[in-house]
Amino acid sequence: MWKTSKNFKKFIIGIDEVGRGALAGPVLVAAAVIPHKIRFPVKSLSRLRDSKRLTPLQRKRWFEFIKRQPQIFYVLARVNSKTIDKINISKAANRAATKAFKKLLTNNKQLTTNNRRVILDGSLYLDKNTVPFAKTVIKADEKYNCVKLASIVAKVSRDNYMKKLHKRYPHYGFDKHKGYGTREHIQTLCKYGHSQVHRLTFIRKYINIK
Repeated sequence: MWKTSKNFKKFIIGIDEVGRGALAGPVLVAAAVIPHKIRFPVKSLSRLRDSKRLTPLQRKRWFEFIKRQPQIFYVLARVNSKTIDKINISKAANRAATKAFKKLLTNNKQLTTNNRRVILDGSLYLDKNTVPFAKTVIKADEKYNCVKLASIVAKVSRDNYMKKLHKRYPHYGFDKHKGYGTREHIQTLCKYGHSQVHRLTFIRKYINIK
């Protein structure tokens, strides 16, 4: 259960995903909630940015900082490759976003319709009938701190998950490319075929799927 100061009356929730374009592994969504207008003046860290604009070391340091802060709470949700193949990546990402949002509310009873604002990055959407004040903003991960934090949490968490998958499927180099379509990854696909965590609808143009 998230605990924060009673002095905070309003909260902003940022939701972002990672893994949309990968050939293997899940699409993962992070939802992060912070008090509205809170600032994090941390001189020892790099400037808070979208995870794609940070180095791996900078992301790691921000992630460790996030985990230590009582004012920040986050949850994760992922949808696996088999479901992505079944319903397509857009629906899978939105399903993960919905799962993350519901998990966030379950663990934070103090969040209500009246005191929260929800910002989603890019092409993520929540059901407007269920979450009427959710707003999808293009490049939100460059504009809102809550989404920047969510993007860092999502990226680091998925990278760590792909490193674990590397131990199960060492041939593919998931620890290096994290499931994305690098030349090395495609070469190993052609050599070994696909694994159980590859997205068949994504790799058909590289190998024949029986």
